[in-house]
Amino acid sequence: MSQKRRSYAALNHDNPTALRFVFVNRFYWPDEQATAQLLADLAESLAAAGHAVTVIASRPGQSCPLVEIRLGVAVFRVRSTRRSRSGLAGKLIDFASFYLGALWSLARTARRGDIVVAMTDPPLIGIGAWLVARLRGARVVHWVQDIYPEIAITLTGHRWLGLAKPFRNLAWRASNRCVTLGTDMAATVVAKGVPPDRVSVIPNWAPTGLAPATDAAVLALRESWGLSDKFVLLYSGNLGRVHDLEPLLDLAEQLGPVPRITLVFVGGGPQHASLVAAARNRGLANVRFFPAQPRASLSVALALGDLHIVTLRPGCAAAVFPSKLYGIAAVGRPVLFVGPRQSEIARTIREHGFGVCFQRDETAAVAAAVVALSTAPDQRAKLALAAERFSRSSGDARSAARLWAALAVQVGST
Repeated sequence: MSQKRRSYAALNHDNPTALRFVFVNRFYWPDEQATAQLLADLAESLAAAGHAVTVIASRPGQSCPLVEIRLGVAVFRVRSTRRSRSGLAGKLIDFASFYLGALWSLARTARRGDIVVAMTDPPLIGIGAWLVARLRGARVVHWVQDIYPEIAITLTGHRWLGLAKPFRNLAWRASNRCVTLGTDMAATVVAKGVPPDRVSVIPNWAPTGLAPATDAAVLALRESWGLSDKFVLLYSGNLGRVHDLEPLLDLAEQLGPVPRITLVFVGGGPQHASLVAAARNRGLANVRFFPAQPRASLSVALALGDLHIVTLRPGCAAAVFPSKLYGIAAVGRPVLFVGPRQSEIARTIREHGFGVCFQRDETAAVAAAVVALSTAPDQRAKLALAAERFSRSSGDARSAARLWAALAVQVGST
C-alpha cells in the first residue's frame, strides 16, 4: 500500500468505535448512474453519522484523483476501461478490468472487522468480493440491486450464463447478509438457499435533495423544449434492457389522434438508438427524445411530466425494482406502470394509490387511461398527493443509513 493510500485509510478508520464499511461498485460520484447516486447518498450519510466509509469504484477520467477524501468518504478509484458504448465486447472488457482491479484494491484495503458491501455492478462482483473479504477476515454483505445472471438469461436467451448461478448462490449463502430492494427479490434470494434470517429488505430512496420544483422553473423548461401546450407523458431514466419500452411506441401510435399528448423520453442507454429509429420510421411525431439531465436539474426535469411511465419486461420483476419510482414520488407526480400485474412495483403503486397499472398487451386500455387523466386535473392532483405521502413514508438516505448501521451491528455480532 502506498504512503498516500495508507494515510487516507488511516484517516478513514481512526475512530475505534465507528462501524467500518467498504463498498465496492463500478460507479461513484461524479458519475450519475443510479447506483452511483445511491451509493454516494448512503456513503455520505454514514460518514456524517460518524462511521468510517471507504468506496472502491472505477475512475471516470484522468482529472479524477485515484485516491481522495470526499465529504468524509475515502474513495479509491481503479484504473479500468470504460468502453460500454463499444458494444458487448467493450462492456465485457469494462467489467473484467474493473473486476480485477477492484478485487486487488479490496485485498489491499479490507481488514478484520470491516463490513465489505458488494453491489451488483459489474454483475457477480459479489463472488470475488466474498472470497477476498473472507481471506482478509472481513464480514461481507451483498447489496443486491439486480439479480444476475437471471436478468441476462431473460434478456438474451443465453442459458449457458446459468453456469454462474452455483458460484453466485454459494457466495450468497456463505455471506453474512444479503440486502435486497423488496420482498420479491428477497424471496428469490431465499429460494437459492440463503436462510431467511440472513436476508434483509432495505428499499432504495429518492436522490438526496430532490423535491417538488417551482412552477416557474418547470414552465421555463417546457418552453425551452417546445412542450408549453402539451400534456407530457414522461419516461425519465436509463433506457435499459430490463425496461419494456417497445410497447410505449405502440401507445404513442394509439395516442396519435390526440395531439395535445406527447410522449417524452429523457435519458440514454442501450435502447436509445433503436427507439429513436423506430419512432422515426413509424412517423410518430408525438414522440420526443432529450438527453439525460444532471442531478442538479433533476427536480425540474422530473416535474416536467404530467404523468410518469415506469416499465418492466416480463420475467424481470423478481430480479429488479426500478428505484426511479422514489424520485417520481418525491416530486409529486402520478405513475403509469406498464408491466407484470403481480410484480411488487405494481402492488406498491396500487397499495399507495398514486398511479395506474397495466400489462404490456393492454395498449388500448393504457391509451384510454392516459387520455382520461389528461383531461382530469383533479384526479391527477389526488394521485400526486398520494405520491407525496408515499415518498414521505419511504424515508431517505439518512434513514437508510440508520438501517444499514443497525444491520452492520447485527452482522458484526455474528
